[in-house]
Amino acid sequence: MGDIKRGKALLNHEALKNSEVKGSIDYYNNLFSKEQKEGEDERKKNYDKLVISFYDLVTTFYEFAWGECFHFGVRFKGESFEASLARHEMYLAYRMGLQKGQLTLDLGCGVGGPARCIARFTEAKIVGVTISPYQIERAKILTMRARLEHLCSWTQADFLNLPIQDETFEAAYQIEASVHAPSRLEMYKEAFRVLKPGSYFGGYEWLMTEKYDRENPVHKSVKSRIERGNAIPALLEHPKEALQALKEAGFEIVEHKDVAHENDSETPWYLPLSAGWSLSGIKHTRIGRYLTNRFLYLLETFKLAPQGSLKTSDMLNDAAIALVEGGKLDIFTPMYFVLARKPLKA
Repeated sequence: MGDIKRGKALLNHEALKNSEVKGSIDYYNNLFSKEQKEGEDERKKNYDKLVISFYDLVTTFYEFAWGECFHFGVRFKGESFEASLARHEMYLAYRMGLQKGQLTLDLGCGVGGPARCIARFTEAKIVGVTISPYQIERAKILTMRARLEHLCSWTQADFLNLPIQDETFEAAYQIEASVHAPSRLEMYKEAFRVLKPGSYFGGYEWLMTEKYDRENPVHKSVKSRIERGNAIPALLEHPKEALQALKEAGFEIVEHKDVAHENDSETPWYLPLSAGWSLSGIKHTRIGRYLTNRFLYLLETFKLAPQGSLKTSDMLNDAAIALVEGGKLDIFTPMYFVLARKPLKA
């Protein structure tokens, strides 16, 4: 679980020069320091810089502690963390009916873990898009290691402005990526544009649930801390907002449900973050995050790690706590499953 070898990149930053890390985390934190409405407007206006700076800072942390697939998954008792993520990805591919050779777009592909899993499972040809140049570099390296260059390719682009001709793809999906868009509607419109008529668009959405109360200060705190720790301009406050945006973009809704409730009671989706001890996945448990944080404190103090590393770790730790709180209160889900289709006569 996670790649211990990536710990070296925490000491010698790859996406940024070591001297740039502190400035990047300070810029990022500043986007969340203003009053709610003003801050939200500025994050939406500068969403590209927000997301790029975030993933420049955290991609190595994610690979080190989580692995190549930056998402959550439904998990059952006795199932490993890695198996649950792979099944989560393959379930999406299965529900979309992906076939061998089908040209498929992965919007917000990260370092390509889900695309590689789905490509192996379906033999579809997948084009991954991310706004992060560094993640493109990592995706290419990891794909070569996996010997999947014949099925997976990568494009650095903004998924609100894709350098792709109309009606190019036969399927498209996103896994917990649309949350970075300043407007879900604009992202959905762009997905609609590049899909051929009759094609499916599926994915897992980060959303506040029907139980979220915007007047509840605890709920508001959880929401804002999730946003701050995950480069989110503004979380949608109800699933119906995402569904309505899909319809306005032109899609037909085939199916939608919150699969966060389909796990066994012993293995909620947030278990990897809340577990106090796990030998196999210690790096992302509470204890593991604390030890990593203290280790970075010592390294930064003795100038062995870039200044700003500890601030980045602190930000991610608070985000993890907020995600667990949101899951336990059932006011937040990272896996609202939606399957939509572009009409044949679009």
